[in-house]
Amino acid sequence: MEKRMLTLGHSPDPDDAFMFYGLAKELIPTNGFGFEHILQDIQTLNERATRGELDISAISIHAYAYVSDKYALLPSGASMGDGYGPMLVSKQKFSKDEIARKKIAVPGTMTSAFLALQLWLGKSAKEFDYVVVPFDQIFSAVRSGAAEIGLIIHEGQLTYKNEGLLVSEDLGVWWGRENGGLPLPLGGNVIHKRFEPAVRKRISGILTDSIQYSLDHRPEAVQHALQYARDMGHDLADKFVGMYVNHWTLDYGEKGRESIRRFLGRAFERGLIPHRQELEFVV
Repeated sequence: MEKRMLTLGHSPDPDDAFMFYGLAKELIPTNGFGFEHILQDIQTLNERATRGELDISAISIHAYAYVSDKYALLPSGASMGDGYGPMLVSKQKFSKDEIARKKIAVPGTMTSAFLALQLWLGKSAKEFDYVVVPFDQIFSAVRSGAAEIGLIIHEGQLTYKNEGLLVSEDLGVWWGRENGGLPLPLGGNVIHKRFEPAVRKRISGILTDSIQYSLDHRPEAVQHALQYARDMGHDLADKFVGMYVNHWTLDYGEKGRESIRRFLGRAFERGLIPHRQELEFVV
């Protein structure tokens, strides 16, 4: 029987590769669906989602505010910063007031890291100096002096010391401190609303099964993910995967949903996103 093909966008990172190991290697039943994996950086995926181009995609939670008319959130696939998150790094430590006056290299204006930065600074993007740099080039931007501060995401959170840089603030730690220990919502998976609700639910179940398969077959899934581990050996890649593929990834739960409501609610109240979000999950 011919499979119904779906486009699935995710970033070329160890955590996403780990999450979709079961699908990529066809190790789980897919109930008549096939998946074309499209690997692009998160800023590109965010932009594509605003145009409704992909059937299923990883996106930043920040970007959901701009695509919720086209996409529904899947209950699995979350990347949550549970006591950790995007970091502000530089050659020397700076205070918040000092950072607000420096040039900051950021990995994209639709990333959750950039929204968290605005909330932390208490300033909108037009009130501070920043430059958009591909996330894997932020270290070199700071080293070269093109920016004084780097807002790092992905594996940079584990490798910044190798670059001789210091952390001025971890935005995941800050968010948890301000919100009773809630995790900072960073990324999620969405599915296009052109699919009927019953079809969305079937596809959602397949994606959840892929995540569960990887958690149940961790050594093999980590080995698969290593091909996407930039500047990381096995142990560091395994640690990184554990940070972002865990119980939050199987299902946000009420705490995860509440963290998204707060994150986007505060962004709306401070004029950082255009309208208040009603979260629409596939159920």
